[in-house]
Formats: sequence, structure tokens, C-alpha cells
Amino acid sequence: MSAHLHSANHRTEGEYEDLLSLWADLESALSVLLSRPLQVQDFSAKVRQFDGWLQDLVAHDIDAALYLMFQLASTSTVGYSASHALVCGTLCHIMAIELKLPQRERDSLVRAALTMNIGMTRLQDELAEQRERPNAAQQEAIRSHPEDSLVLLERLFITDALWLDVVGQHHANVSDRVPLADQDPEDRLTRILGTIDRYAAMISPRKSRVGRSATDSVRAIVGQEIDQRDEVSYTLVRSIGLCPPGTFVKLDNGETAIVLRRSDKANHPLVASLLDSTGTHRAQPNLYQTASGKPRIQSALARASVSLELNHRTMMRLGLYAAQHSVGVRGVTTGPGSL
Repeated sequence: MSAHLHSANHRTEGEYEDLLSLWADLESALSVLLSRPLQVQDFSAKVRQFDGWLQDLVAHDIDAALYLMFQLASTSTVGYSASHALVCGTLCHIMAIELKLPQRERDSLVRAALTMNIGMTRLQDELAEQRERPNAAQQEAIRSHPEDSLVLLERLFITDALWLDVVGQHHANVSDRVPLADQDPEDRLTRILGTIDRYAAMISPRKSRVGRSATDSVRAIVGQEIDQRDEVSYTLVRSIGLCPPGTFVKLDNGETAIVLRRSDKANHPLVASLLDSTGTHRAQPNLYQTASGKPRIQSALARASVSLELNHRTMMRLGLYAAQHSVGVRGVTTGPGSL
């Protein structure tokens, strides 16, 4: 796919329309892989292929990737397990860039994120659809799934010890008060994946509860104040924002908007107003650079609180237009290390 990715100067509207299809295709293909892993020829090569596909999509435009990823997470039709795996893999890839992880650690982290729940794919999808609490058998399967996933990956001839170790201990408690640089790779990656796993689980809806807003999800993990000593959570917020692209917000003028792109000013993104202060749908969205003053973001909104069907192609084109014509909005392509 990388051969088809053009420079910013040659991007077309059609290319951005294709981006939506490519993300949906990746999610669908990942669903098949995780649902029937023992039927996949050369499972390891297939995971590497999907990882490369994910990297291409993120490198193309991180803001568009985040927009589509958060929208897919709240509206996925392929099943919770694959959607959750794609969100975790994408965020782990972005975090690996920001934290400047060595390539080997980055590869093991993202592949562990994509496969950590492979031992309970069907159960995870079932749990997302049921309203009652897990029964005793389900609770035991949940408890044992890290080890079950590790064993299954070994059956699938995965030989990357770091990948396997992180999957096997991805629910382990690892200190967040020790500098990441001072931790062993297994603990460092487990700590990163554990934070991403909890965050992604909170933003995604299930039958038993609606998904939380992105901001509430961060607060639930790290408390009201984001401590810089908690490197993982702090880096997550610094990288994608408290209100990332693809999430909904209430503005202080009463309007409801969707975040399109991050800006150079942390947590002051570009937004498109979709509902006016009376709740009436706008025929043409209003673009606001919240970094420049009014209006400002008053609060984040959970997806379930906004009853709108979006044209994602239109929203991405608006974001692209703003990135090309506005000062202070993140550029079309965000290179490694420049988040």
C-alpha cells in the first residue's frame, strides 16, 4: 500500500475518501484473523502485514487516522474484539514514536496490542453484547486469557519472546513511578499497553454501558490531575490530546462540535460545529480554531450523547482544508517524533 501514498502536495479528495475504506478494510481483515487464527496460513507474516498496513495509514495523516479510529471504535460493526485491538495497536504505534522506542520494542508492542486478547476473541465479542455481569465461567476465562493468548500464539509459531511476554503479562501491575527508561523492556511495554488497553476499553461502548468520553477515560485512569511522573498517561494526552480527533465536544457558546485536528497548542484543537446552541443541525459546519480564543471547549461528550450520522469523508476534507490553509493547525503529515 505504501507505494500508493503520495506527498501532501499531491493528495486528492479521492485519496481521502479511500482512507475511510482502507481503515474499515483493515478492521474487517483483523476481525477474520483474530476470529479464526488457526486457519490462517503463516499467522506471524499476516500480523506483520497488518502492522505495516496500520503504519502506512498513520504515516499518511495522523489526525485523519485518529479521527477514523475513534469513530470506528464507537460505531464498529465487526465486533468489539477487533475494534479494540485496532485502537490499541494504533495508539501503541503513536506512543512508540513519541517515546522513541527502539524498533524491536515498537514492533513487539504493537503486535502484542493486536493479539493480546486472541485467546478470548469470541468471548470478548459476546461480553460486549450482553447486559448482565459475566458468569463464573466467563470470569475464569477473563482471568486466564493472558496465558491462553500466549499459549495460542506459541501454537501459531510466534517466536518473538518480547511479544509473547507482553501478551502473557498484559494485565500485570507494573509500577508507574519508575522511569520507563529504567525498566526492563517487558515491564516498559506492559506498562504502556496496560494504560492503552484500559483507555481504549473505556471509550468503546458495550450493551451494558455507553462508552465514556475520551477525557473521562483519561481521568478514570490517572485522576483529575495528569501527573508528569506518570510518563505513559502524560505522553498519551500530550500526543493525542484530551479531546482527540474524532471525538465530540460541547463548546462554551452552547454548540456541539467534533474535533477534526490537533493544533500546535496542546488541547486546543480545530473543531467543526455540527449543532447550534438550540441543538439544531447545521447544514454547513462552522470551523473553529479553539487555540485562537472563543469559543473554547467546555467539556468532552460521549458518542452516545450525540445523535448524528456523520459523513466522514466531508469531515476529513474539512480537516484537510483547514490544515492546508490555517496557521497553527497540525500539518497534513506528522513525522516521527514531531507529535
